[in-house]
Amino acid sequence: MPHKLTPDQDALAVSVIRGLAMDAPLAAKSGHQGTAMALAPLAHVLYSRVLKHSPQNSGWKNRDRFILSGGHASILQYALLFLSGYGLEIEDIKQFRQWQSATPGHPEVGHTAGVEVTTGPLGQGFANAVGMAIAESHLQARYGSALQDHTMYVIAGDGCFMEGVSHEAASLAGHLGLDNLVCIFDDNKITIDGSTSLSCSDDVRMRFNSYGWNVIDAGDIANDLDALEKVLISARDHRGAPTLIVLRTHIGYPSPDHTDNHEAHANPFNASHVTSTKDVMAIPDEPFWAPDDLVNAYRTHCEARGQAFVDEWNQASTPEQHADFERVYSLEPTDGWKSKLPQFDSSSMLATRQAFQKILEASVEALPTVISGAADLTGNTGTKIGGAEAFSAANPAGRQVYYGIREHAMGSALVGMAMHGGVLPVAGTFFVFADYMRPAIRLAALSQAKCIFVFSHDSVGAGEDGPTHQPVEHLSTLRAIPGLQVIRPADQNETREAWIAAVEHDGPTAIILSRQNVPSITDGSAVERGGAIVHDVASPAVVIVATGTEVSVALEASSALAQRNIQARVVSLPSWDRLEKQTPQFKESLFPVGVPVVSVEAASTFGWARWATASVGIDRFGASAPGSLVLDKLGINATHVVDVVSGVLDQGSR
Repeated sequence: MPHKLTPDQDALAVSVIRGLAMDAPLAAKSGHQGTAMALAPLAHVLYSRVLKHSPQNSGWKNRDRFILSGGHASILQYALLFLSGYGLEIEDIKQFRQWQSATPGHPEVGHTAGVEVTTGPLGQGFANAVGMAIAESHLQARYGSALQDHTMYVIAGDGCFMEGVSHEAASLAGHLGLDNLVCIFDDNKITIDGSTSLSCSDDVRMRFNSYGWNVIDAGDIANDLDALEKVLISARDHRGAPTLIVLRTHIGYPSPDHTDNHEAHANPFNASHVTSTKDVMAIPDEPFWAPDDLVNAYRTHCEARGQAFVDEWNQASTPEQHADFERVYSLEPTDGWKSKLPQFDSSSMLATRQAFQKILEASVEALPTVISGAADLTGNTGTKIGGAEAFSAANPAGRQVYYGIREHAMGSALVGMAMHGGVLPVAGTFFVFADYMRPAIRLAALSQAKCIFVFSHDSVGAGEDGPTHQPVEHLSTLRAIPGLQVIRPADQNETREAWIAAVEHDGPTAIILSRQNVPSITDGSAVERGGAIVHDVASPAVVIVATGTEVSVALEASSALAQRNIQARVVSLPSWDRLEKQTPQFKESLFPVGVPVVSVEAASTFGWARWATASVGIDRFGASAPGSLVLDKLGINATHVVDVVSGVLDQGSR
């Protein structure tokens, strides 16, 4: 392995990082320099001595993953990516937080080379790292340590650990014994409002000990490079449990004005504060000072280390093994995988959640990267793979993950697994608990994470559990998330096509499934383009459009209207976002100009004005009673649909 940088270069690099951490927020008049300044030595040691990474091969499959969970300190990561040679230059640092720059306010995966996940909402990055650790453990167990053997390093602070998601994720990681996970706790005892003593008296060490983590109390070594290296290597090499390093830091250090001051969290440094701090560090009072000889030496060093790691990895396995492993990361199904999926005829009477499980089980051999799980609802949501072994500390090759009652962590872990690569994560819970997962779902969409969220018990048809468990507003809220594919299939065949669409989609998908049984009434073709005619007439007086189990209600209403000599076309619309991508001509083929449209969906009518003249829906909370009765009492029945259609047509004839 190439030698380290010299002690003088080490010291200078730390000063350059701290200088950039002040200069960029000052120029932007926005940012968070205090944490970046305090963590500059740690980040320098990570990138130059500890991380197994290759700047010239940023997508190398066996690289260590670095996650800055406190994404507000993004300038710290950008400074290291600049020094290490990931493609950022000093002009990019000068454009910190500016329009279309490569250095946005929080790290964004896919936007800046070297950023592994999109972080910012506190705690999410930490939970993403847990998901990454699950993916790496699984891949190593299945394909061998010669191809996968790396560590997830995450920096988290008090803000991350106060957020509830961190509790769930840390508990899960400890239970699973994820010893490829190292978290450095930035213990600066500061929040925006002031000292952490204002709001929190947790003993973080005892808390993580109780989760089964290996806890190292590193003490006040934040500026001791050799001590930092030693503790990081000790954490990396520990086996049997994830490791938390508790590192006492001093926000804003070495500022003579703002060290250990809660105001240093945000943007209090003016030009005089920067000048006085640079004077303490004995570096030029020059904006964005980064001497070329240091930058060149740093990049040469990191590139040499990286190339040595990649060469060693290439030599450890055959070219054929590497080619096979590339296919694993491509998530490519085997040829003809769709032909293995079940077809459902008109005699089928299954809830779409039950159909989903049959479809999932039929495809797992052809989709070897699928790893499925649920939040204590594995059988209820259709995400159980029959015969699959459980993922555990003793058996990380298992393809069934039992997340426990931890929806927050499950959603975030799913994003981390997807962003790690090499697995296609699927996870299920009741639809109402999408509320617990919304931050992760939103970040999945922002990150284009290829993961599949499965939500069952999709409406007031959930029944006796009552309004607390009956989602009514949830469809509209998911549809509002840009980049999230949302599919609510009408029956078993549309469920099959929804699974295909999710597997083939380059991003996250939410599949919304029913608790109650539904007849097989479609061929599934509506999913491909978002919508399709499932019952047509020669000259429609009205179009009834529906999703999910309400398509069968729409068909029943159409038959009743026919007896009144009213010709009604029925359209199944399982995916609004897929339909939005179609041509105006295709949309008009479903919804002819001048023909009124009535929507039917057992959910909030919010948003249906885009497609419908009038809507049959549920703009109130549900009630506790058998699901079929609740649906009927709230107007999700053919009689009510007929009445609404008649009213629309009567109004139109006046």
